[in-house]
Amino acid sequence: MSDFSEELKGPVTDDEVETSVLTGAGMHFPWLQTYIETVAIGGKRKKDFAQTTSACLSFIQEALLKHQWQQAAEYMYSYFQTLEDSDSYKRQAAPEIIWKLGSEILFYHPKSNMETFNTFADRMKNIGVMNYLKISLQHALYLLHHGMLKDAKRNLSEAETWRHGENTSSRGILINLIQAYKGLLQYYTWSKKKMELSKLDKDDYAYNAVAQDVFNHSWKTSANISALIKIPGVWDPFVKSYVEMLEFYGDRDGAQEVLTNYAYDEKFPSNPNAHIYLYNFLKRQKAPRSKMISVLKMGSSSCRKARAPTDSTLW
Repeated sequence: MSDFSEELKGPVTDDEVETSVLTGAGMHFPWLQTYIETVAIGGKRKKDFAQTTSACLSFIQEALLKHQWQQAAEYMYSYFQTLEDSDSYKRQAAPEIIWKLGSEILFYHPKSNMETFNTFADRMKNIGVMNYLKISLQHALYLLHHGMLKDAKRNLSEAETWRHGENTSSRGILINLIQAYKGLLQYYTWSKKKMELSKLDKDDYAYNAVAQDVFNHSWKTSANISALIKIPGVWDPFVKSYVEMLEFYGDRDGAQEVLTNYAYDEKFPSNPNAHIYLYNFLKRQKAPRSKMISVLKMGSSSCRKARAPTDSTLW
């Protein structure tokens, strides 16, 4: 296994079948099994540290910037040694770094496919247990990008029930995000059911069954999204989905309260979109013109604040 590039391109031999991760595109990654699984079971292998991991990381970053996916994959072959680094800090940080770099490479590599990415994600979840929730969320977004809604929902459901370590505030936010994205998937189903319902006559024998189905999906969506939008942040797609359902069921006061808090609560970051959503809602409710203009003026002020340079910290 001296040349990663050749292994990536070359045919799979019978001896490699049981120790490689195979894909439908004829691409295989022996390093997923040989390196990741070795570390997962606590095995030790002699490493060649002639090329330092910091230099290797720089080469990978440079290759990524130049969209040299094959070259980046070759450097990743060497970077896996950080999983057994004698420096405990580097060893603990390695899984998250490898996940971020590896997922980027596999997303764009011309010989990568869904099976390869899924295998990599599952392996990294088991190694970097402290990053399990982050990896699960990003894995679900990857599946959504490829239109695999059922797989994404299953992935989110598994992450939602996963328990490991202490309940920290950052972990709580991740759980809320996972639940909210699950809620968005339920909203998508709700939207389709609502469209189906709109095509039925109330006297139709199927109307009540579809209406009940629509209601069930809205309840699940609301439960998953409502917790997230109370946390200061920019949650545009979640807020819009939640408000649409509140309006659909006639809870206009609840919808206005959500939009007003989202636009005016000082704990939330400046977000011009929040004022636009409130304005559009008031317009639908035929609110006084003066009130709508006031909302737009506040939105304009919010836009200027959003553009102003700040020392804010990403959370």
